[in-house]
Amino acid sequence: MSPLSLSIEVHAPIERCFALSTNVELVQGTLGMKQISGPSFVIAESRIVWRGIKFGLPTTHHTLITAFTPPALHTLDGEPTLTAFFQDTQEQGRFAHFHHDHFFRQSSTPGSPTIMEDHVYFDLPFGILGRAASLALLKPHILKLANQRFALLKRLAESTNEWQQYMPA
Repeated sequence: MSPLSLSIEVHAPIERCFALSTNVELVQGTLGMKQISGPSFVIAESRIVWRGIKFGLPTTHHTLITAFTPPALHTLDGEPTLTAFFQDTQEQGRFAHFHHDHFFRQSSTPGSPTIMEDHVYFDLPFGILGRAASLALLKPHILKLANQRFALLKRLAESTNEWQQYMPA
């Protein structure tokens, strides 16, 4: 199982990028599934149930937030750096295994961009048939959804005021 990896540079504070990334409404808009239960913003150990149609099949996906570290200052390579992280893992659904790591980092230098980096790991059941379906169908689909999510998050985070309506109260 090798990860699908992508990253984006966002000219906005890490706190804003992190908060927007944990907004379930925004995720729902790019996932193509509807939230059935769970919080409006993910936090440690949140559970979210999604339902929708994927590849013509009704799909239910239960997500558990298995790691959650809000933005904090650390030293990376001798430089003060703000970092954050969260991970969502399938508790129940069509995948044999699925988890999604969300990394955030921003140099403490004023005006530095936030780097958002995602790694998605997944396997389907059904052995070689599952691997073939993963390569042919799911890998391009997941990359497309992740790129759409990144584009939305970047647009909102870099906007003058639009991002404010998606922040926690």
